[in-house]
Amino acid sequence: MLEDCLGNPVSRAGPAGLQGINDFVSGFLAYERRAANILAAAEADPDCVLATIYAGLLWMFLEAPTARGAATVFYDRAAAGLATANPREQMLHALLGRFMANDIPAALRLGDDIIARYPRDLATVKLHQYMNFNRGNAAEMLRIARAVESENVENPYLHGMLAFAYEQTHDLATAETEARLALKLRAKEPWAQHALAHVMLGQGRVREGVDFLNEAKATWVDLNSFMYTHNWWHKALFHISMGDNETVFDAYDHHVWGIEPDYSQDQVGAVSLLARMEIAGMDVGNRWADVADHMKTRAHDTVQPFLSLQYLYGLDKAGRAEADDLFRAIEDKAHSASDFDRLVWLDVALPAARGVRAHARGQFPEAARWLALTNPRLTEIGGSHAQRDLFGQLLLDAHLKSGHWSEARLLLEKRKLWDPDSVPLNRALTMVNARLWTAD
Repeated sequence: MLEDCLGNPVSRAGPAGLQGINDFVSGFLAYERRAANILAAAEADPDCVLATIYAGLLWMFLEAPTARGAATVFYDRAAAGLATANPREQMLHALLGRFMANDIPAALRLGDDIIARYPRDLATVKLHQYMNFNRGNAAEMLRIARAVESENVENPYLHGMLAFAYEQTHDLATAETEARLALKLRAKEPWAQHALAHVMLGQGRVREGVDFLNEAKATWVDLNSFMYTHNWWHKALFHISMGDNETVFDAYDHHVWGIEPDYSQDQVGAVSLLARMEIAGMDVGNRWADVADHMKTRAHDTVQPFLSLQYLYGLDKAGRAEADDLFRAIEDKAHSASDFDRLVWLDVALPAARGVRAHARGQFPEAARWLALTNPRLTEIGGSHAQRDLFGQLLLDAHLKSGHWSEARLLLEKRKLWDPDSVPLNRALTMVNARLWTAD
């Protein structure tokens, strides 16, 4: 019987198909570019149902309105061979169909069934975590990883998944233990490195974070653009805290932006870093225009609220007309989404969109009003704590620029709890205290 590199059954595959399957599984877990080899493998071995299903899944990770159409080609092709496919492949095909239809609850139920029967199918565990991450459900991310822990004790990627899930559920001590175990098993485990960077950021271990990532970056070879740029993004956050602006610009210009500038995650990474740089007092020059040039196609993109809000901010910062189109698309989505999506779009994403637009346009009291309303529920739009902190920083900046000194001081003191030595934070707090004392 054929098996993939993790010991999961494969119904049929020629050499090209099986190699593509293994490249996809191992590359997906390791965030390496070889995962994309599945596209050529599916073409070279069209009778390999699993390779064809995985090719469809790869297209869905594009996170763009065009992804569904591209994935449909492979979904339909795989359907023709389902009669002789094994049960895992049949369930994965059904999962792909539910994913394409944005029926995430049904996709997750299928994922649960697959993982219960095939606990070494870590690609499906990773997919399950990805779907829950995009809905802000960290508890489910942790549950599904723990469900297969006993079957994968020596697998570094499972420990990396556990580490990030523990971090997102605020268990930082266990997250660090799992991340370090993953890295002991495999030094080049970028998701574990990423999880440990989250822990250090959340505990104000800024200098240690820089030192750790300076050592880890030697292993960031052959990574896909998301993982490469995102770990550099984390490194830049530490340097912002340290007031090391020159290194932040170097990270942005050479490692965060420009790797795959048309990809969703590269775009939002650039938007969120540029925003943080400006909030910290850096002059970013014409960099907004460059990012906006690549985001023009996002004018109607409401695939995920987490992404759409950042596209909107970047387009508005560059003064692009596409920002108006995207805001209208967000309004339409809020009133037409499925039951599963409607509340997050209507109650969270739409008012947050009003807030980020107002901030981008310099309407700071309006930005403070809307962002204060939505920030307590932003977990629902997906993204990590560190990523969603963008909106907290925009709220703080809006209060500062509106002269809301008491509100700003409260937020600054809260931030000092996890970033006590931050140069821009302490500079702002000194200014706010001086304003408040003068007022007294």
